Amino acid sequence: MEWFTDLFTMQFLTALLAIVVIDLVLAGDNAIVIALAARNLPQHLQKKAIIWGTVGAVVVRSAMTVGVVWLLKIPGLLLIGGVALVWIAYKLLAAEEDGDEHGAGASTLVGAMKTIIIADAVMGVDNVLAVAGAAHGSFLLVVLGLLISIPIVVWGSSLVLKLMGRFPVIIYLGAGVLAFTAVKMIVSEPLVKEFFASQPVIYWGLYVLIVGGVLGAGYLTQKRRTPATQESH
Repeated sequence: MEWFTDLFTMQFLTALLAIVVIDLVLAGDNAIVIALAARNLPQHLQKKAIIWGTVGAVVVRSAMTVGVVWLLKIPGLLLIGGVALVWIAYKLLAAEEDGDEHGAGASTLVGAMKTIIIADAVMGVDNVLAVAGAAHGSFLLVVLGLLISIPIVVWGSSLVLKLMGRFPVIIYLGAGVLAFTAVKMIVSEPLVKEFFASQPVIYWGLYVLIVGGVLGAGYLTQKRRTPATQESH
């Protein structure tokens, strides 16, 4: 029962608080991607997608945290993850309401859950590294921190989803946040970090190029699709 008494030590509680704060600070991205992925679902399936997508993402993130030492050895991990997130941000923005079940704009529960879990795993790399550092090797701390943050992520996703229904511009703001997160991952990659640090014009130019590119491409795709949708009706 030694592990049980450890739960009430100041060191344990302080570390748990740090992990919860890290999870909540980074929960905004999660809430946005979940809401974007679930927005094309029928209303009765949206809540299920939010809850099960969040649960699946937590399981994947817990597994990633356990393997963080191995993950750190993969060269270019943040770079690859950032590029993948750029594509996810675009696909979520340009999602068709009648999209197929395997796409980012899927209109099925399984499709939406897949998108949520994949996007969270990609975005979760920096979160995993931060949490692993605060946990000092304790998997119990990681799981408790994630469990505490789940209700906040679910609530945040539901709120963002409602706001998207009222104010469609929020869809673009959400995609912009994801694209910004993607660039942050790319420029944080150890293989290229020094280069970007020494080239501020290129550093900020990349943010403008990728965020602007994702929003512009998503807007043009939606605009091109609108006349086709109107003709079909």
